[in-house]
Amino acid sequence: MTDRAAAIQGDDTLSEADRLGLYRVLLSRRDVRGQFLPDPVPDEVLARILVAAHHAPSVGFMQPWSFILVRSPEVRGRIRQAFAKANDEAAEMFEGEARDTYRSLKLEGILESPVNICVTCDRDRVGPVVLGRTHIPTMDLYSTVCAVENLWLAARAEGLGLGWVSIISEPALKDILGLPERVVPVAYLCLGRVSHFFAQPELQTRGWRKRLPLTDLVSLDRWEGPRDETLGAELAKAQEKAERGDLP
Repeated sequence: MTDRAAAIQGDDTLSEADRLGLYRVLLSRRDVRGQFLPDPVPDEVLARILVAAHHAPSVGFMQPWSFILVRSPEVRGRIRQAFAKANDEAAEMFEGEARDTYRSLKLEGILESPVNICVTCDRDRVGPVVLGRTHIPTMDLYSTVCAVENLWLAARAEGLGLGWVSIISEPALKDILGLPERVVPVAYLCLGRVSHFFAQPELQTRGWRKRLPLTDLVSLDRWEGPRDETLGAELAKAQEKAERGDLP
């Protein structure tokens, strides 16, 4: 039997427990910042998480990602300094109460988490012409973001927290990690066990932003096109259940 025939004949239906487990991971994923514990991440767990990331979809199957595990205290100290500089600059972009709230937020766990991971995109991994990237050249970057999401969800399934540090100068990050010009640092992540996961995203809990109504974001056939009222009612019901923590 060929691999294709085996794939067609095999039962790829998820069990009800699998389905609910997937939604539980999706809806309970959080951006973790200040709850990290010092416990090391076992190699076998880290390997499973990285395998999940490596199985993300990618344009032209180019697999443009690489994973730099940052464990060195010296390197992480330099990353932390680069974050602190960028964070001070970012705070000044807000005004009044928003600036005060911003400064009160814990926005990284670079030194507290047991391992940091930089997920990069090698934009020339398979040469200049890539199947599927011929007309949207940024598809390789989007593919790498899919790897980040896979990694994030796998970490949550393993009971680990992950935080994305986006407040940092890209040139500084490239310099510290010695990245070639063609390689883009897509995500700098903090990974480890945590004391707890928030029931809702922390920024929502702190009043920074609220989750937008999904019904306002779904339209038909064009930008801000007509709404399907029947679907809209189901969207509102599903979002309400998710906000309560009920699985679909």
